[in-house]
Amino acid sequence: MKNEDFATAIILFTMMLSAQVAHSQRAIAFEGIENARDMGTLVVRDGQVVRSGMLVRSGCLAKATDSDVAVLKEKYRLSDVFDFRFEAEANSAPDRIIDDVSYTHLSTLPKALIEGFASSGRSDTAQADTKNMAAVLMKYALEPKAQTMARQLYPAIVTDSIAQRYYGKFLRGVLRAENGVLWHCSQGKDRAGWASAFLLAALGADRKTIVEDFDLSNQSYARAVEAMTAKVREQGGGDEAVAFIQAMIGVSRENFEATLDLIDQKYGSLPLYIENQLGFSKEEQQQLRKKYTTTPNDGQ
Repeated sequence: MKNEDFATAIILFTMMLSAQVAHSQRAIAFEGIENARDMGTLVVRDGQVVRSGMLVRSGCLAKATDSDVAVLKEKYRLSDVFDFRFEAEANSAPDRIIDDVSYTHLSTLPKALIEGFASSGRSDTAQADTKNMAAVLMKYALEPKAQTMARQLYPAIVTDSIAQRYYGKFLRGVLRAENGVLWHCSQGKDRAGWASAFLLAALGADRKTIVEDFDLSNQSYARAVEAMTAKVREQGGGDEAVAFIQAMIGVSRENFEATLDLIDQKYGSLPLYIENQLGFSKEEQQQLRKKYTTTPNDGQ
């Protein structure tokens, strides 16, 4: 199995997923935008909470309806969108353009995986291929090499210098945004999940809060994970194969926490990583907290 074949398989499959609405009080029930939630009310430091109606994480905006756009403009006063997909991925399902909104593209997938996907020549045939992707993903789930690669995806993202630079740019963009901010990748779970983790950490959230927000994406994709897990089990797949399915269709809490541990070991701590690797200073973090946090029940 080639790395580029694996990258193509997992990305095409995630592009075809149909999400169910997450059972979270912060979930936003859009018509055409998947895995969306308001970051508001999450507790950060000193008893403060994230302001509601200002920060939204989600899947891509390719299928956003008129109703969705109205909510984003009227309730969230959207001014900025950050897209973490790579070029071929974004071109295959371009975001709906909303008037008076600034779009920033920051591809945070490691370059080797991007090049592998682009060189496959299949980015423009995603819809034609998706009917076979369940079988392809199941095949990879049973391969030890693919299982290992799935565990290595998050470490590859957080140690990549380009991804670090772009996540830092994202944090500065959130700080400078005039009004509401939305960020996404394809399904709003991995690359957007790391963006949320870094943003929450910069706002002063503890590890438990960060991990629980990341893990909520599993509620959005629970049905798909359950269906594919059953198929893998029928084919004789063990716990490693099931973990692969969880990581590729949902998110792997285990892999996420292991990568947070890696950040602690390699860079000292998550706050130090944000300051030194992402280049988002302590002063900027203080400004971010002042802008996006509040006392509970005050301004919510």
